[in-house]
Amino acid sequence: MKMDIRKLNEDEKLPLELLLLADPSREIVEEYVSRGECFIAEIEQQTIGVYVLLPTRPETVELVTVAVVEDQHGKGIGKRLVLDAIRVAKTKGFKTIEIGTGNSSVGQLALYQKCGFRIIGVDMDFFVRHYSEEIFENGIQCRDMVRLSQDL
Repeated sequence: MKMDIRKLNEDEKLPLELLLLADPSREIVEEYVSRGECFIAEIEQQTIGVYVLLPTRPETVELVTVAVVEDQHGKGIGKRLVLDAIRVAKTKGFKTIEIGTGNSSVGQLALYQKCGFRIIGVDMDFFVRHYSEEIFENGIQCRDMVRLSQDL
């Protein structure tokens, strides 16, 4: 099946439930979506994936969310979304793309590195400071934000 990735139109409903798979804070998601650009992946008009690009500093953009509906996991869609975000960032003239993920997000850490990102730092206790409820993933408490970057 053919998958299309496109920018979400301003008059379209935000795929909030999908975004919340990647970030459980509705308030944080709505805040960065309001400042960034949302892109969706579709198969036969069904939204199956999403990512958001958020300009953060001159010539720098952050890929703040990548999410794929659960029944489509393991099919390479996440990788296609990340690679599309890199392509879009280059097209828009950004020189650096960054991404952050939880210390417990082992699959995402592997994916981002396979797509050319390098670990540049760790924001200790980020998820403890910014989220009211504890987050567990892969049997590990998500405490720290692992920051990755790629020169475009």
